[in-house]
Amino acid sequence: MNTNRFIMRLTILLFLIFLQTNSIVSQTSLDEIDLDNGKFKVGFQHYTSYDSTRTYSRVFDYTNEKIERPILVSIWYPTEQNVDDAEPLTVLDYLEILKEEEEWEHLPNDQILKWFYYQNTPANQKHLTEITTAYANMEFAKGKLPTVIYRPSFQASSIENFALCEYLASHGFVVISSPSRGTETRWFSSNSAREIETQARDTEFLIKEAGKFSFVDHEKIALMGFSFGGLSNIIVQNRNDNIKAIVSLDGTERYQYESLEQSPFFDAEKIDVPYAHMAQKEIPETVLKEDKIDSELNTVFQLYDSIVNSKVHRLRFHNLTHSYFSTLGVLFADRDKRQDKSDSEIMESYKWAAMYTLNFLEATLNKDKKALGFIENSPENNGIGKKLITQKIKQPQKQVFTFQDFNQLALNQNYENLVQLHDSILAMHPSLEIPEGNLNVLGLQLVFNPETSLQGINVFLLATKLYPNSSNLYDSLAEGYLFMGDKAKAIENFEKSLKLNPQSQNALHRLQQLKK
Repeated sequence: MNTNRFIMRLTILLFLIFLQTNSIVSQTSLDEIDLDNGKFKVGFQHYTSYDSTRTYSRVFDYTNEKIERPILVSIWYPTEQNVDDAEPLTVLDYLEILKEEEEWEHLPNDQILKWFYYQNTPANQKHLTEITTAYANMEFAKGKLPTVIYRPSFQASSIENFALCEYLASHGFVVISSPSRGTETRWFSSNSAREIETQARDTEFLIKEAGKFSFVDHEKIALMGFSFGGLSNIIVQNRNDNIKAIVSLDGTERYQYESLEQSPFFDAEKIDVPYAHMAQKEIPETVLKEDKIDSELNTVFQLYDSIVNSKVHRLRFHNLTHSYFSTLGVLFADRDKRQDKSDSEIMESYKWAAMYTLNFLEATLNKDKKALGFIENSPENNGIGKKLITQKIKQPQKQVFTFQDFNQLALNQNYENLVQLHDSILAMHPSLEIPEGNLNVLGLQLVFNPETSLQGINVFLLATKLYPNSSNLYDSLAEGYLFMGDKAKAIENFEKSLKLNPQSQNALHRLQQLKK
C-alpha cells in the first residue's frame, strides 16, 4: 500500500475515533447537569388514587368497562431520614413508572427505549443505570412545607421532569405530579378545550390530595407546568384562590392563547399572582419554513400582554428548544441539527432554568429576599451572559379599588367587621375613597330588608366613622334603628343628626313623634 495513502487513512481513522470519543464525552448525564441540591435528602413516593366523580377506560383493554378515573400520583419531598443504608432510585426506576402510566405495566424493561419515545442507543441505555438523588418511601421532613403542583406536557408522564422535582425537594419544597391523560382514555381527543379542562380538574384533585398531608403548608401552593401543562394551570389559578404563584416551562399558553379563550373559566384579569414564563429560543427561519410554523410564535405572547394585575417575569433561554425544559428531553430526546445547541450548552441552560424556578418559588412563596434579588436582577448581574438568557419584567398596572370591590368583600364576610376591612384595604390602596352617598344607599337597602337589617346597621356604623360630620348618615342610621324597633338608639342618632344640622326637618319630626 502506498505509504502516503496509509498515513492519510490512519489520520482519518484517528480523527473519527477522536470525534466519537468526544461525542461520548459530550453526552448528557445527570451528573453533568450539576444541579446544586439543597440541605435535604429527597424522598419519593408513587401511588394510585381515584377520582370517583369521573369515569375512565384503559385504552388497551378493548372492553367497555368504565372505572373511576385513576390519578397516579408522584410526590417528591424533603426527608431528614438517614439514607446511608438505602438505595437511591435509578433512571430506570422512573421509566418503570412511565410504563405504568402508559398502561404497559408488563413491558420488559429492555423494550422501554424503543417502545416509547426515545431511541434505543448505547448512550440512552447508559442513562437507564444513572443514579438519581431520590430515595423511595422515606419519612417526610417535619414542619409545614411549601408545595408545588406540577403538570406535565401533552400526554406525558408524571416523572418527565424528575431532576427538577428532586432539586426543588432538596431545597425544602414538596412537588406533586400526575400524568397528563385524556378525558376518557390515556389519549387526548381532538377537543383541546375539553382536554385542558380535564388537566385542570386533575390538578385540582392533586391540590385536594395535598390537603391529606399534614406537612403541606396550604398557604404556600404554587403551580408549575411544562408545555401543555401551562394551559391548564392558568385555568386552575383563575378559579382557585389558594394558588400563590405560577411557573411556566415554555408553557403553550404562549402559543395557544385561543385555546384559553375557549374556556368559560379563563379571565386574564384574574391572574393576580406572580407569574414566570420561561420560553425556548427563537425558532430559526429554516425550521419555520420547513415545518410550516407561523413565524408569529417567535414574537407574539397575547397572555403576557393581557395580564394587568400581577407581576410577570418573562425569560427567553437562547440555548434551549422546547423539549429541553424537561429532564427526559435533556437526557433522551433526539437533537435537531437545524437548531439545537450542543449537549453541554443544553445542560447548562437546563440548570439555569432550574435555578430560576427555585429562586422564583423561594421569593414568591417563602418571601426570601436573596431569591427576590436574584429574580429581579438582570441575567448579567447573576453572572449570565445576554447570549444565554434575556429577561423582561412587567409590573402590574395600578389598580383602582372601586366601591363595587369594597361591597363584594364586605358581602363575603356578611357585612361584619367593616372597620377592620376598610383599614386593611386602605393599607393596600392608600388612595381609597368610599363615597358617602354609596354607603348611605347600601345601608338603607340592607336595613329595610328584615333579613339584612343588622348588616345595614353595620354599614351605617362604618359610614358615620368615616364621615362623622354627616347629619344625613346619622339620620339614616336612626331610621334603621327605628325600623328595627330600637327607639332609644333611634332617638340618640336623630339627636346627633339634629345637632349637626339644626334645620333637619326629618330629625325634628321623628323626635317629636318618638318623645310623645
